Amino acid sequence: MRTRDQAEMERRRDRLLAALALIGGVGLVLALPFALKAGSAFFLPLTAALVIAIALVPFLEWMERRGVPSKLAALIAVISFLMVANVALVLIIVPATDWFSALPDRIEQIQSNLAPIIDFYSQLQRFVDQTVQMLASGTIAAAQTAAVEAPRSLLELAATSAPSVIVQMLFAILVIYFFLAGWTNLRNQTISSRGSFDGALTVARVIQNVVDATSAYVTTIAVINLSLGLAVALALYLIDMPSPLMWGGIVALFNFIPYFGPILAAVLMGLGGLMVFDDVWLALLPALIQVSFHVVEANAITPLVLGRRLTMNPLLILVSLSFWGWVWGTPGALLAVPLLIILQTVIAAAGKPDIAGFLFEHGTLMPRPREEFSDNSVKSSQDG
Repeated sequence: MRTRDQAEMERRRDRLLAALALIGGVGLVLALPFALKAGSAFFLPLTAALVIAIALVPFLEWMERRGVPSKLAALIAVISFLMVANVALVLIIVPATDWFSALPDRIEQIQSNLAPIIDFYSQLQRFVDQTVQMLASGTIAAAQTAAVEAPRSLLELAATSAPSVIVQMLFAILVIYFFLAGWTNLRNQTISSRGSFDGALTVARVIQNVVDATSAYVTTIAVINLSLGLAVALALYLIDMPSPLMWGGIVALFNFIPYFGPILAAVLMGLGGLMVFDDVWLALLPALIQVSFHVVEANAITPLVLGRRLTMNPLLILVSLSFWGWVWGTPGALLAVPLLIILQTVIAAAGKPDIAGFLFEHGTLMPRPREEFSDNSVKSSQDG
């Protein structure tokens, strides 16, 4: 009887501890998104910097294998990234600002191009007229009067930004540099700190898989999107669309956001075509070009290049986009797929734990059969 009472007390204690652990875990999961959203000024640049740094690790290791010191290699990697970001800013942001400033002057042309479609849907004529009038006399008109010169480089962008934005940019750059500068030592210390050879091997495999998968995805998708942007820019150049490199850059940038990005790029290109061309069907040609190239890229090129190794569940991608887009907006949507890859890689390399079994050990969810108590009583009496 005494053994049975002790076993019952241990079972109740285990169930209480497991319940407390479960409540704490659920509370942490529910509170984490709100904490990330409220602390976006810190968590967003930190997360973006870590993702960028992980993607730059192969480039860093390539330089280290050729005798470049870690700190110098990290500095070269950061400078290279900033140069690419500066080129993207010059090619996209500067012309886009000019297009946005010219939008109020093109409202009449857009309305004229859309007139056949508006006439076809005559029941929407009043709604469209009110919307166009509001755009012409409201927000966009105010934006025209308050327009400022677009930044021509990252330095000008930083100089014209709010102090908090400057601090976040500097913080992200420093995180990237120090992460890369100490990457080799950090990796070696993390592996050597494990108490067993199997543990060290598991950690090494997790680290290497995360770096390989993240850098492979970011690099491959960047090359594919850049090629897509250049192809769209060439096609737009052939039909005399102004600023073809800007539109190609927009297509390449928005293509990093699955599903929603290409749709938004097509809408913007349709609006740009309506601002330039007089015929409605010719005005919609840029959007048709973008959609056609994207269909080929998404259904033929990307699956062929990425293969099965980086294939992800579309539902998980959609959930990740919705979650990170809600937490951090457009930057979160850009980071959604890389963060999903990192999470999937860690789980795949470290193994998928049985959460329920981890929190509730055997016998804590279901009452133990009475035979177990009787067996324990018999064993204790025989040992006595």
